[in-house]
Amino acid sequence: MILAGIELGGTKCVAILARGPGDILARETIPTTSPDETLGRIEELLLGWKRDLGFEMLGIASFGPIDRARDSTTFGQILATPKAGWSGTRVASRLRETVGVPIAFDTDVNGAALAEMRWGSGRGLDDFAYVTVGTGVGVGLIVGGRPTGGFGNCELGHIRVPRLPGDDWPGSCPFHGDCVEGLASGSSLEARFGLRADTIAPGDPLWDSVVWTLAQLCNVMICAASPGRIAMGGGVIAAQPHLLGQIQSKLVESLGGFIELPSGSDYVCAPVLGADAGPLGAIALAMTATD
Repeated sequence: MILAGIELGGTKCVAILARGPGDILARETIPTTSPDETLGRIEELLLGWKRDLGFEMLGIASFGPIDRARDSTTFGQILATPKAGWSGTRVASRLRETVGVPIAFDTDVNGAALAEMRWGSGRGLDDFAYVTVGTGVGVGLIVGGRPTGGFGNCELGHIRVPRLPGDDWPGSCPFHGDCVEGLASGSSLEARFGLRADTIAPGDPLWDSVVWTLAQLCNVMICAASPGRIAMGGGVIAAQPHLLGQIQSKLVESLGGFIELPSGSDYVCAPVLGADAGPLGAIALAMTATD
């Protein structure tokens, strides 16, 4: 079965046509500019693929926040977002009307989590978390085989956690200041130190607050949902993979022996799919598409 997927990101969109990770038929990258320009280029590409190769379902894995509740009057829309011009944009219904196939619409991190569960580090698990640490911090939390629901989407990147003792920097998040994203994202590093993640030496003490903060985030997820594994990716982690072991060590310390991790030294791990977790997340969503 040929499936189409759109990973709709804040700076770029990746469109992919595939049967699975080992059978990718086409891939295109489109800059994220205005909604009309971006969605127009996506529509043109999808119509060409449908004409030339055909596809049966479409998955859309989008930056958020989004309305992912199918019984909502605004299902498939981008909600209040800092991405200029995109608040209120109809994404799912517009693309559904254009290509005329069943669709699935969810967050980019939920899509990546489902892809890792199907083909990567979460295989065989019903409870799993995917964390991306890049410009922001996003979490796809899967419980009982399904993304967490409710009236919105998971925003664990914006929770406040206990601070590293002695660290009183106010944080960079425009909404919450010192939430996880405000303390541990790539944009927070640039705001605080004027440095990109890939330019900071692995042993630099500047990483102490990042490691602490992400370990506290993992602590919260374990206490709330007990995921069988936590995969952590994104630009910051890709540039500094040594952070994973430090985060797990600090996580174990924070749990204080009250909870033991289930899978040994690789509980906090890199995504097996790497940078393809996002685009393949849209394909994993397409596999769940319904009219």
